[in-house]
Amino acid sequence: MQRAKKMVETLKFIYVMILFVSIFLVMIVCDFSNLHIHVPCLTDKDCPWAKNYVLKCRKGYCVF
Repeated sequence: MQRAKKMVETLKFIYVMILFVSIFLVMIVCDFSNLHIHVPCLTDKDCPWAKNYVLKCRKGYCVF
């Protein structure tokens, strides 16, 4: 009986940890997609390369 109770508590702990890690990763991905890079620039070539994004120089700063 005691052994089964500890196993259930361990599984609950693992389940909760997976949920928190998943939520944390979703927050990171969503935050990156809304990231506003404030890199000063003069031309479009001054902007850094970002995968899946085209950065352009607008009003002296790189924007998506």
